[in-house]
Amino acid sequence: QIILFVTLSLGLVGFLDDYLKVVKKYKDGLVAKYKMLGQLTIGLIVGMIIYFHPNFAEIKTITTIPFLKNYQFDFSYLYIPMVVFIIAGTSNAVNLTDGLDGLATGTVGIVIATLGVIAYISGNIIASNYIGILYLPGNGELAIYCTAVAGAALGFLWYNSYPAQVFMGDTGSLALGGAVATLSILVKKELLLPILGGIFFAETISVILQRYYFKYTKKKYGEGRRIFKMAPFHHHFEMQGIPEPKIVTRFYLVAILLAILTLATFKIR
Repeated sequence: QIILFVTLSLGLVGFLDDYLKVVKKYKDGLVAKYKMLGQLTIGLIVGMIIYFHPNFAEIKTITTIPFLKNYQFDFSYLYIPMVVFIIAGTSNAVNLTDGLDGLATGTVGIVIATLGVIAYISGNIIASNYIGILYLPGNGELAIYCTAVAGAALGFLWYNSYPAQVFMGDTGSLALGGAVATLSILVKKELLLPILGGIFFAETISVILQRYYFKYTKKKYGEGRRIFKMAPFHHHFEMQGIPEPKIVTRFYLVAILLAILTLATFKIR
């Protein structure tokens, strides 16, 4: 129910943005502060549900630490802010990644399929004990959700790949980003998200670095300078003359390698 709530509610926020852009012809769509307010509010609701609901009482604020066996970290009172940050940050990161045909769709499909494997293992007492990860009853249902979304992503990619015939817009990117974030929270792999979602993380970092470096150099030298030709950095490669399909394929390969590394952390401990 939590994962469906996040997917639908963030999809609604994205829909409002797309509606204002496409139908009402507002160039900037939904005002950025209102969009962020929606993301933060949804994150806050999820954090409070997990923190206060009795079903999560035993493990609500605990997460596992990558590369360390039988070690857990307790977020304690920082748990709700952490959930808000992850949901808002990841949904924005996937939104930033949706800049080339098929890029966000394919990478999200890879990430969610991997989270589905993790959800299945953690929801199976025999498999979780064998692998040595936290057993989370009921996570098998999340595996079904992940399978459905990954399958839907493949179907959508058929028409979204270069040259794209359909586009997901903010409706899709915010919904899928929120789903990735919430799944990582529910399977207690929040700290693995920067590895598994490394593509999204790198895209976001490129925008932040570009923006602050431009402001810094403009203040210091009177002229703004850039680290990348354009950010998010998939556009940097595009402006270097690399064909769009090749950029997307290479990003897929990196996403697959990161997914393999994520699963390997269960044994590299």
